[in-house]
Parts: sequence; C-alpha cells; structure tokens
Amino acid sequence: MFINLNQNKNLKLFKIISEVAARNNQSVYIVGGYVRDLLMKRKASTDIDFVTEQSGIELAQSVAGEIDPKLKVSVFKTYGTAMIKYKDLELEFVGARKESYTENSRKPEVEGGTLEDDQKRRDFTINAMAISLNKDNFGELIDPFNGIEDLEKGILRTPLEPAQTYSDDPLRMMRAVRFASTLQFTIEENSLAAISKEVERIKIVSMERIMVEFNKIMLSEKPSIGLSLLERTGLLKYIIPELIELKGVEEVEGQTHKDNFYHTLEVVDNISVNTDKLWLRWAALLHDIGKAPTKKFVEGTGWTFHGHEFLGSKMVKTLFQKLKLPLGPDMKYVQKMVKLSSRPIALITDDASDSALRRLLFDAGEDMEDLFTLCKADITTKNSKKQDKFKRNFEYVAVKIKEVEEKDQVRNFQPPISGEEIMEMFALKPGREIGILKEKVKEAILEGEILNDHDEAKKFVIVEAEKLGLKI
Repeated sequence: MFINLNQNKNLKLFKIISEVAARNNQSVYIVGGYVRDLLMKRKASTDIDFVTEQSGIELAQSVAGEIDPKLKVSVFKTYGTAMIKYKDLELEFVGARKESYTENSRKPEVEGGTLEDDQKRRDFTINAMAISLNKDNFGELIDPFNGIEDLEKGILRTPLEPAQTYSDDPLRMMRAVRFASTLQFTIEENSLAAISKEVERIKIVSMERIMVEFNKIMLSEKPSIGLSLLERTGLLKYIIPELIELKGVEEVEGQTHKDNFYHTLEVVDNISVNTDKLWLRWAALLHDIGKAPTKKFVEGTGWTFHGHEFLGSKMVKTLFQKLKLPLGPDMKYVQKMVKLSSRPIALITDDASDSALRRLLFDAGEDMEDLFTLCKADITTKNSKKQDKFKRNFEYVAVKIKEVEEKDQVRNFQPPISGEEIMEMFALKPGREIGILKEKVKEAILEGEILNDHDEAKKFVIVEAEKLGLKI
C-alpha cells in the first residue's frame, strides 16, 4: 500500500530528506504519530520522527546542512538521536534500534537494529507504522503489525506481548489510557488485562512524566474515558488515591448519598464541553475531594459533608506537591475554585442578600465567570425539569451579581482610601491601627453600610478611628 504524499505540505522537506539519505547510502522512513495522524486525517503534527537503519545523527547533520548550514542540530549520543528545529517543525532522526530493559528502570540498553526491530519496540500498532522515503519505494506504508486495521477499528494493541511491553516501559500504560481518551479508542482486552497485571510497575516512572500524560487525558474531549480506565486498571490508586475514596454508596437507615467518584467524572465531562482551561478542569476534578474525609451520618438529618470545600481547598496544595504540579498561581486558582465551589449554589437556594453577593464577588474576583462555569457543570441531575430550574436560578443570580457589581464595584476590590492617607490623617506611623481601619472599611463596603466611595470611606474612618482613641 502506498500513501500519496504529493499533496502533503511537507512534501518538499520529505524530498530533500530522501535525496540526502540516498547520497549517504542510508535508508529513511517516517514513523510514529505523524503517520498515524496522517492516516486518520487529523491535524498534522509538528513533530516528525524519522528512522534510518544507519546513523540518525549523521543523517540529521546532512539534512540540516542541505536545508540551511546555520541550522542547529541537537545531538543525544546515548540514544543515537538528533533533533532539528525547522520553521514550526521539530524533526527527530534516530538510528533503528533494539532495546532491552532492566527491572528498576524504564531507560533501555540500546543497540543497532533494523526497521522491523525499531517497529517492534513501539508502544502500539497504530504508532508502529512507517512510510518509506527511499527512492525505490517512496510513500510505501510498512505495517508489519496490521496497525492500519487497528486504526480503522479504533483498537489499541501492542506490537509484542502486552505484559512485557508494559513491564519494560510502564509509562506505556499511561499512554494507552491517554490514547484511549484522546482518540476515543478501545484498549484491546489482553492489553487491558496486562495493564492491571503490571500496574505496580508505574512506581518506577517519575511523577512529572505521569502528569504529562494525565494532563493530556484531562484535556481530551471526554476525560471520563481516561479517568474511568485509570480507576478500572488500578493506576489511579498510585496517582490520586484520594479520588478513589469518593467511590461507593453507603446506606444508613434507608438513606444513601450519591457516588461522588462517578459524579466527579460527570462534572469533569460537563465542564469540558464549555472550557479548554486545564486548571478549571482540575478544579472540577477536585471540587468534591474533601467529601470522603468529611462524610458523616447525622441522625434526623442524613448524610452531611460539612466543610468539605474548605478541607478540599487545603488538600489541593498537598496533592499538587505530591503530583509535582505547579505550586504558584495555577495551584492557588484551583484552591480558590474548590473553596468557593458551593457558594453560588447557596445563593440560589436562599434569598440572597446584596452583601452575600458582594462577598462572593470580592472572594472570586476576576474568576467569577469560571466559578459559574464550574457550578453549572456540577448539575448532574438526570431530571430535565430540575436541570432547567437550576440553570434558570443560576441565570437569575448572575443578573443580580452583575447589578451589584455595577453599583458597588467590588470585583478585584481596592480600598477607596489608602493606608498612606489614613497615616497622614492621624499623623500615624505604620502599625496595627492602619490594618484595623482598612479592614473595617472593607467590611462596611461588603455589608453595604457605606458605598465604595472615597468620601464615604474617609468619613467612616474618622468615626471608627475615634473608637480607637485616634483624632485628626
């Protein structure tokens, strides 16, 4: 079978590589994800991998010299690979190789091999296909493991025995789940069983590498596919066991609570319809994380999860540290979203006062819209009338919040009177009195006692300062 590359936007590049390889008496093939995406008619990847049965480094250097002598070639001698960044592309050249692994490392021992050896070491048949760029069979698809049929059927299957494949490089287990989620493919039965069998091997993989795959699952169209597979195979207990604690339904005196694990997966899917923001999706994943440790059955009331948002927000930092996720603004954003995740719902069910709306605006700040996106995603009832009612209520609260914001301007609140001005008014040096007065001004504005206005704030400060024994 031949692949027509004549309409490919990289045809000129492929022709150059073909000619350079021929001059060097080298073979050359495109392999991996680029071939898969080309056959699936997906958006072309900007990463293209090339295999030669001779020296990948020499081929890369020759190709770079042909394209532009100033092009830098990054060389990785240990693995016999080299990379060129050209326009918007990353071109990686590797010598075909055999690999062997030791028990405690996913870094292989490498020796030279044939194209077939190189294809055998690939993770899945759909990633083991190659397209020849050699002059005598330019464009021929070389597919020893029938990857094209697996591609057509939407199946993830390993070229070799799956347990060995996953044991050799346990990251492939995460990649299997990631491809199942991003491509919406099915992991072949024997392969799925092998992941469950070899699951403990994931412990030798760095958390940073695991999170690269996990975040790709989180950014897929329907993340619950991957998250369910992580739980089903046992991988999730090595990554975020706190999520598994949410699983299951208990019954006391005929009263049950919902399964918060599967509810969480629904919320993540719901939010993914409306946002591509990775950390907002993470907020959806962790919004109920505090429910397992706060779950309690109260006689006459039923199941309660009192304070789960506050505890959950505190758990976020511990989780991000363990998962080697960023601990700066992204983590703080997720903490804030988790902590506030039930606040809009409380405002919907009560006769919300302006002060409650002002406080929510103050606490959410510029993330108010994201918080509403999260809360709407949290509606997982299958009762369409209830769904419509919740959505109407959210719209009503959104209108009220907009009215309060326009009137009181408390989003991204800045005090209308500064600490410097207060010090000047009372001839004070920096001290606790300044903080007390600024806090009182903030509280008065949020409670609606005074307007968010400089003159009103100044009058208020004079009255409150007198209570502290201060005079102008």
